[in-house]
Amino acid sequence: MKRRCAIIPIVVLLLGACAAVGPDYRRPAIELPGAYPDTAVETGGTEGVHAQWWTLYGDSRLDELVAGALEHNADLRVAVARIEEADANLREAGAAFLPEVGLSAAPNRSRISSRTATPIPSTVPLVRNDVRLSLGTSFEIDFWGKLRRAIEATRALALSSRYAKEVVSLSVAGLTTQAYFSLRSLDAQISLMRVTLDARRQSLELVHSRVRGGIASDMESSQAEAARADAAAQLADLQRQRALAEHQLGVLSGNLNMRLAPGELLTLPLPPQPPAGLPSTLLQRRPDILQAEQQLVAANAQIGIARAAMFPTVSLTSSYGGQSAALSTVLSNGARIWSLGFGLALPIFDAGRYAARTQAAEARQRVSVGNYQKVVETAFREVADALTGLQQTAASERELHLRAKAAGNALRLAKLRYESGYSAYLEVLDAQRTANDADLAFLRNRQSRLVASVDLMKSLGGGWSAQVMQDSITPSRSTESK
Repeated sequence: MKRRCAIIPIVVLLLGACAAVGPDYRRPAIELPGAYPDTAVETGGTEGVHAQWWTLYGDSRLDELVAGALEHNADLRVAVARIEEADANLREAGAAFLPEVGLSAAPNRSRISSRTATPIPSTVPLVRNDVRLSLGTSFEIDFWGKLRRAIEATRALALSSRYAKEVVSLSVAGLTTQAYFSLRSLDAQISLMRVTLDARRQSLELVHSRVRGGIASDMESSQAEAARADAAAQLADLQRQRALAEHQLGVLSGNLNMRLAPGELLTLPLPPQPPAGLPSTLLQRRPDILQAEQQLVAANAQIGIARAAMFPTVSLTSSYGGQSAALSTVLSNGARIWSLGFGLALPIFDAGRYAARTQAAEARQRVSVGNYQKVVETAFREVADALTGLQQTAASERELHLRAKAAGNALRLAKLRYESGYSAYLEVLDAQRTANDADLAFLRNRQSRLVASVDLMKSLGGGWSAQVMQDSITPSRSTESK
C-alpha cells in the first residue's frame, strides 16, 4: 500500500512535466527598414504625443465629439461585447483543468416476473424500490498538452479581442476628427463663397449700370449673371456637403440630432510632428499588429491541439454515493457505493482524419503568418504615406498662400482696369475664377494637412513615445523573434 501511495505523486510529477505537443510560438521575421524615409516636416521634434492626441488641436468641441464617440459609438459597443465573450471562453477553457463533479439521483420502482424459468422464492417481493444517489467526477489528464494548448489559443483570442477594441477606438477617434476637420473646412469655404457671391452681385450691379449708361454690352451683363449664378450654385453644393459631414459626425458620436455652429479652420493648430529617422519599431505598438500577432499565436496553438488528438486520451473517473430500497437509508453505512475508473482511448484507424486536421491547422497557421506580414507591411506604408502627406501639404501651403495673394491682387487690378475702360469684362471674370479657385485650394490644402496629421497619429497607433525617440535605436532589418 505504501508503495502504491509513493507511485501516485511520481506519476503526477511526470504528467506535469510532459511538454505540450505542437510548435511553440515564435514571432516571424519580417524584413523592414530600420527607419522611415527622411520626410520630417519643419515642426518636427523629439517630444512625445499622449494617448488623447486629438486634444492637441485645441478645440473643445472636437474633444467633446471624440469623447461622445468613444462612449456611444455602436461599433465600440460590439467590440466590448466581443471582449466579454472572449473572457467567458477563456474561463471555460481554464475550467477544463479541474474535475467536473456532478450529482445524480435515480429513484426506481419495478416489478419482476413470477413466470420465469427459475422460480422466485416467496420471500422475494415481486415489486421493489431502488434509490440511488451518487456524486460522480471525471478528469482528463493533460498528458500531451491539448488542454494547455487550448488555454494558449483561447487566451490569445481574448487578447486579440482587446486589441480589436483598441483598433476600433483608434479608428472611431480618427474618423471623428477627420470628419470634424472636413466640416470646419466646409465652414471656411462657405464663408469664402458668400464673400465671393456678394462680390459678384456687386459686379453684376456695376455691369447693369454700365449697360444702362451704354458703356457695357448685354453680353457682359450675361457673363456677370452667369458668374453670380455659378457662385450661388457652388455655395449651395458646399452647404449640402456640410450637412452630410454633420450627419456623419452625428452617427459617429451617437447623437443623430447633432447641430454644430460654424467654426474656424485656420485657427486650429497643427500637432507636433516626429523628427527625421522615425524608427520603424514604433509599429510594434499598433493595436492592429498586436491583434494580428495574437491571432497568429492562437493559430499556432491549434496545431498542438490537432496533433494531441492523435495520441491516447487518458481520463480518470470516480463516483461515491448510496443505494437502497428506501430513501431514508440511502446514506447509511450499509448502502454505501463507490467506484474508481481509468480510461484510455487511442485512435487505431481513422483513414487519415486526424492527420488531415493537423495539416489544416498548419495551413491556417501559415495563413495567419501571411496576414500578420500583410498587416505589418501595410502599417509601414501607412506611416510613410502620412509622413509624405505632411511634408507635401506643408510645402504646398506656402505656395498656395502666395498664389491666393497674387490672384487677389490680380483681381483687384482687373476690376480697376475694367472700371477705367482699359479691358473687357472677360478679364474680370477670369481673375474672379482664378482668385476663387486659389482661395479654395488653400483652404482644402489646410484640411488635407490636418487630415494627414490624423493619419500619422492613427498609423503610429495613437502617437509616439518620447522615450522611444530619445533612445538610441540601432536600425534592424527585421523584427526580433520572441
